[in-house]
Amino acid sequence: MKIRNQKAKGGTELQLGFLQKHVDPKILDQVQICTSIPEKIPLHPTKVNILWQKNSYDQPNLHPWFKNKSNHHKYDWYVFNSHWSCEKFRMMFELPTEKCLVIKNGIEKIDPIITHYKKGDPIRMIHHNTPWRGLSVLLGAMQLVKNPLITLDVYSSTEVYGKDFYDQNDKYYTELYEQAEKLPNVNYIGYKPNNYIAQNLKNYRMYVYPSIWEETSCISLLESMAAGLYCLTTNYGAIFETGAEFPIYVPYSNDYKSLAKKFAMGIEAAAQSLHTKAIQEHLNFQMIYTNKYYGWEKQAAFWTTFLKGAINAKQQTNMV
Repeated sequence: MKIRNQKAKGGTELQLGFLQKHVDPKILDQVQICTSIPEKIPLHPTKVNILWQKNSYDQPNLHPWFKNKSNHHKYDWYVFNSHWSCEKFRMMFELPTEKCLVIKNGIEKIDPIITHYKKGDPIRMIHHNTPWRGLSVLLGAMQLVKNPLITLDVYSSTEVYGKDFYDQNDKYYTELYEQAEKLPNVNYIGYKPNNYIAQNLKNYRMYVYPSIWEETSCISLLESMAAGLYCLTTNYGAIFETGAEFPIYVPYSNDYKSLAKKFAMGIEAAAQSLHTKAIQEHLNFQMIYTNKYYGWEKQAAFWTTFLKGAINAKQQTNMV
C-alpha cells in the first residue's frame, strides 16, 4: 500500500497551518510557538515563548515535564483549545492560572448542504476520526441499525499522523477495517486529506462519532456542524463544549456494547426526525453559529490581540 501522507497532518498541524495563514507573519516572527510537547523546540532567549497545548492531560509522555513545577515558568503563556482542557491541566499539574489562556480551534469556510432533507431520501452518514476513538463502537451500532435508508462512509486510518506512525500502528486496526468492509450498510474508505473531506461534507446528512476518547476540542465535529450535518456524538471530554447545544449527545459509557446499542437507537431516532421543519431550522442556525464563531477570521482576531499584548508585555519586562 502506498502511503500518500509522509508527514503528520492531524489537527495540530492543520491548526498551525491556519494560524500561519491568517495571522500577520511580522507578529508571528516575534513569538515562538511550540505545539503540545514541551521543549520539542528549544526555548527562545528573547521572544515570547508559548506552549500551544493541543494534547490531552492524560497522555503519559506529558506527565514528567508538567509534574515538575520548576518547568512551569519556562513558558510565558499556555494556550489551550478548550476550557475543559485548560481546567484539566490547571487542576492536575497546578499550572499558574495567570499564564493560561483559551483560544478555540478554527475552521475555514465549509460548503453547506444545498437542499433540505426530504422524508424517504437516502441518509448518508460520515465518520472521519482515527480508529481508536470509537470506530469499534460505531461498527457495533451499525450492526443494530435496521433503517434501509441509512448508510455510513468511514474515513478512518492512522495515516493522518504520517508514514512512521502508520507503519508502527495501523496494523493494530486491520481487523476493524475488515469488519467495516464486511458490513452491508458501511463503506470503508480509509484515509483522505482534510481538504477532501471538508469539500465533500455537503454530500452527507449526518455525522456520527461515538467518542470513547477525551477530545480536547474536535475539529471533525466543527466542520460537520458548519456544513449543516445533523451530528450525533457522546458527551465525553470537551465535545460538549465544542458542540454546544447542537448535536445529539448519547451518554458516554465504558460498557462499549451498551454504548453501541444506545448509539444505534440515537441514529434511528435522528433519521426519523431529519425531515422535520424544527430540525431543518436547528441545522440552519447551527451552520450560521459555527461558521461565525469558529471561522478563522474570528480566531485570527483573538490570536492577533493576544500576541500583540504578549509581545508588548515581554518588551516591557525586558526593559526593566
